[in-house]
Amino acid sequence: MNKQIIFLLFFIGILITSCVPTQDLVYLQKKGDSKENSIGAIASKPYRLQTNDILSITIKAMDPKLVEIFNQDSNSQTAISDQSLYLKGYSVDDHGNIRMPILGEVNVLGFTVEEARQKIEILLLKDHFKEEAGVYVTVKLSGFRYTVNGEVGNTGSKILYQDKVTILEAIANAGDITMTGDRKNVKVIRQFSQGAETFSIDLTDSKAMQSPCYYLQPNDYIYVKPLKQKSWGTGKTGIESLGTIITILSLATTTFLLLKK
Repeated sequence: MNKQIIFLLFFIGILITSCVPTQDLVYLQKKGDSKENSIGAIASKPYRLQTNDILSITIKAMDPKLVEIFNQDSNSQTAISDQSLYLKGYSVDDHGNIRMPILGEVNVLGFTVEEARQKIEILLLKDHFKEEAGVYVTVKLSGFRYTVNGEVGNTGSKILYQDKVTILEAIANAGDITMTGDRKNVKVIRQFSQGAETFSIDLTDSKAMQSPCYYLQPNDYIYVKPLKQKSWGTGKTGIESLGTIITILSLATTTFLLLKK
């Protein structure tokens, strides 16, 4: 009788520990003394341009012919593809410069997009246009690029056409984290001019919105590691775990009976 109780407790213990708890699957839960705080300024610092970034620059004026050289594709009615942005955008070279018609080399390394816009506009008005020309400059990154790997529905490099992207939006765009993905310890690797820095974020905690990596920056790398349940191979739910355990017991029983003969 004691053996049966011990076996039953052992069986229940394996069944419980092999399942993925619900609290490990729910995003932004209130834990402990978590409060509904607004996202701090550190979490939404403006992105500063780095080498290999690609800019989309549009220049307008009262007379479109004056700035036609800058906007060779302005009359195109076709959708701009990722390949087109790569080939025709302004790429930041290893020295932090973009090469533009008339202006030549313009250094934008470490500038925000808005600062780069202001610099280009000042250079145009300084030597090439008068105020009356109504020069209007727009500078944008040619898509918000990031890479996601690990336990998500669709890994790889992604592009979103918006100025700000949260880590939850990025993961949702990648098909969400799988049931065997560790939402409590998601890694974000961020490139800076001086090197790379790795952040950890617990997406099951509402305090994640105060993290410096809650708002992503272009070229961030997101890695979602697997839970231990995946390496155990017992299943994600109680039903799957039960099926696995029954299969193991059946195999053990069959082997025992064959050896007994």
